[in-house]
Amino acid sequence: MRRWRDEDLDPFAALNADPAVMEHFQKVMTREESAGFIDRIEAEFEECGWGFWAVEVEDGAPFIGFVGLHRVPFQVKSSTAIEVGWRLAQEHWGHGYATEAAERAVRFGYDEAGLLEILSFTNPANVRSWKVMERIGMVRDPSSNFEHPNVPVGHHLRDHIVYRFPERPDGLRRPN
Repeated sequence: MRRWRDEDLDPFAALNADPAVMEHFQKVMTREESAGFIDRIEAEFEECGWGFWAVEVEDGAPFIGFVGLHRVPFQVKSSTAIEVGWRLAQEHWGHGYATEAAERAVRFGYDEAGLLEILSFTNPANVRSWKVMERIGMVRDPSSNFEHPNVPVGHHLRDHIVYRFPERPDGLRRPN
């Protein structure tokens, strides 16, 4: 996991233009939208000291997607609304990269950034994502499910499920 480089834009734009990768989003992204997303990610790094890190495979692919932490820009039933999230190129699914990197991001969030709570959310149909959430120790919190405010009413992707850690990975209970 590392900060973003200029040469990440082409593979990131390709990843965001892949209908399989973007199946649980409203649409694929253009190259310009991908560039703007990288700019927002880097701005969050500058402001917070963390964000979505670019992910590369050691002795392998120089860029496979992103994993990291993000301030949720809308209200979620949470004390902090910091999410752990990921998006990887399809050819890198099923190798454990999202799980390994998400665990590292969460450890960073608690141990180095001093976050009190980290959550994750997705559309219920996004089985791959919520399976990663479960593999890193999160549990579903049905009381926090919500309708995503950036998805139109009636759209099949509007409903979202929320996962939380029952306790922090360092053994401390999460705040209620």
